[in-house]
Amino acid sequence: MTPDEGAVLDAITAQRLLPMATALVRAPGANPPGEEAATAAVLTSLAAELGLQVAEHDVAPGRPNVRVTLPGGDGPGLLFLGHTDVVPPGDPKDWTGDPYAGSVVEGRLGGRGSADMKGGLAAVLLALAAVREARLVPSGPVHLDALCDEEQNGLGIRALVAGPRPDLLGCVVAEPTDLTTVVAARGASYLHVEVRGVAAHAGRPEDGRNAIGGATRVVADLERWHEELRVDAHPLVGPATLNVGVISGGTSGSAVPDLCRLEVDRRLLPGEPVDGVLDALRHRLDRLDLDERGLTWTLSSPMDMPGFETSPHDPFVTAVDGAMSAAGRGPAPLAGWTAACDGGFVADAWGIPVVVQGPGSVAEQAHRPDESVAVDELVTAARGYARTVLELLGPGATA
Repeated sequence: MTPDEGAVLDAITAQRLLPMATALVRAPGANPPGEEAATAAVLTSLAAELGLQVAEHDVAPGRPNVRVTLPGGDGPGLLFLGHTDVVPPGDPKDWTGDPYAGSVVEGRLGGRGSADMKGGLAAVLLALAAVREARLVPSGPVHLDALCDEEQNGLGIRALVAGPRPDLLGCVVAEPTDLTTVVAARGASYLHVEVRGVAAHAGRPEDGRNAIGGATRVVADLERWHEELRVDAHPLVGPATLNVGVISGGTSGSAVPDLCRLEVDRRLLPGEPVDGVLDALRHRLDRLDLDERGLTWTLSSPMDMPGFETSPHDPFVTAVDGAMSAAGRGPAPLAGWTAACDGGFVADAWGIPVVVQGPGSVAEQAHRPDESVAVDELVTAARGYARTVLELLGPGATA
């Protein structure tokens, strides 16, 4: 380790990192309804205090994207990607304490968003500040783009990739992966199916056309499709999946329902286009012969998020994974991710290598009561991110 690298890593401590992560956790950011502005304001203030360049840009009223920049030379840059929104905490009674307390208990920072992913945002922020404080100038700029609306419809990432393609070596998505380097992730699409029938008195159901009855046929076929998808599993992310998450219909037990709505989550394999999914589902719905029961249906997809896959042999992957290993994580196999993230949009729109790598566990902590992240893991993440900057953009960098 060079003296410059030592100075950078020495500046990354739990004493500096925790107040930033705690401030972010305590800021509201629930989505829905879309309260990211408070978190964005805290992030902007922290970045400015650390001497980093920072700017906010509203992509919808009161819903900003935040860009934090460590300036560098004229060479290709590096992007760290994150989001400022969190899923709602749910019933506070399910939590041991206040979901937004940001308290530390037995070496873990707790609270909604601590793992997904305000801890990761704080880790990137301190990593960039530590490089700046060591007076090291990267060969290209380093950006942290903290986006709105990742948990719902992707307003933030869609606005980002709609702009011109930047000159970047690659993108690190700081989502929770237990610090493992993820080189493939599934995408996601939301599918809405509406089945329409004819209302009638329940005493004469033959006078109506039961939309819920028709919807049950749709649900049964979606379950069959889910099982069929198991045979075509990706080696890192597993198979595509289907989940019926919401069913709503009917107005009274004494009336034949004329409308039933289904909300379905369809996970996409890397490279799988949503248009193909929609075509396949239309074909399956046609085969159910709902029209013979006097029913009609419509299908829409209000949101889709592409998956991605980066070659494990890409030099960017080697550098990022090696940096986190050297920072204290130790050796770990490259992995796939069954979750979806904004990184798929970046890979699809800009064609640059993307990995997901961050503190906390998406499987064991994200979107759950009593969400938390280990403080030691936050520190390791920040040191790994700083090493990534030095490895890719520092003196003697070979990438």
